[in-house]
Amino acid sequence: MRTTTLAVATLLTLAACSATPDPGPRFDDQAQAELTCLNHQSAAPGPRYTDPAQRRTEETLAVLRYYTANTAKPYCDNQPATTTDRDWAKLYVDLGADPALVATLLK
Repeated sequence: MRTTTLAVATLLTLAACSATPDPGPRFDDQAQAELTCLNHQSAAPGPRYTDPAQRRTEETLAVLRYYTANTAKPYCDNQPATTTDRDWAKLYVDLGADPALVATLLK
């Protein structure tokens, strides 16, 4: 019994040490084909988007597609971009997109 307990404890410790860090929130692209307004992002981009080793093409393309198609639209609550929204707009530019398309969000 003691050997089994030690083995289980060792496995749990190894699993905890080798766990992948949280890649952060997913971008909310509102999953709609035609948006009339934008929702504010609830959390800033995490390593899933900012760490090249963790980036996935389909996730970064969703950010690029969203801002390319929708930046001229207002936020649904008619408020300006939040700090978190600006963080996503900066990511858009960091990914190589045209800064002019998100200039109003970066103000």
